[in-house]
Amino acid sequence: MAVESYIIPIGTKMPDFELKDPFGKVYSSKDLMGEKGLLIIFTCNHCPYAKAIWPRFLKLAREMKDKGINSVAINPNAKNPDYPEDSVEEMKKKIEEWNIDIPYLVDENQEVAKSYKAQCTPDIYLLDNEMKLFYHGRFDDNWKDENLVTKEELKEACLKLIKGESSPEKQNPSIGCSIKWIE
Repeated sequence: MAVESYIIPIGTKMPDFELKDPFGKVYSSKDLMGEKGLLIIFTCNHCPYAKAIWPRFLKLAREMKDKGINSVAINPNAKNPDYPEDSVEEMKKKIEEWNIDIPYLVDENQEVAKSYKAQCTPDIYLLDNEMKLFYHGRFDDNWKDENLVTKEELKEACLKLIKGESSPEKQNPSIGCSIKWIE
């Protein structure tokens, strides 16, 4: 079932985190932070909404890295036994198959997703270099078909952050599969 991202006030200080990738390497939000900011996406392997934007997200991550914004993907579904396609082993396969060249981290107990009030995959957060929320919305205006995109909202927000401008006034919520919460 598709759900929208939860509205969080822009400027909210977001929590620090420390998570492992599927190979056991530990990453912290402090170490991941770029000179200008950090782009975080809560995502997974199986959701059609998430799968549709993975290539676009990776392309944007590469482009923004040189401009001072680092990126990280976090999988909150990895330990849910009802979704084996999101498992740690499947994450390893997707890292190779999809050429994921940013950290793709496992939110084992879903605490990071909960602390960010993440609701869906993808749920996107652009933070400034003080961990304050700058943008929390959709990737662009057509998740299904990249060729029909007319407004690259996340990219525009990234460029505003880099230039030291204000957050975009209108931020449309992200939409995607609900996070598969473990009871």
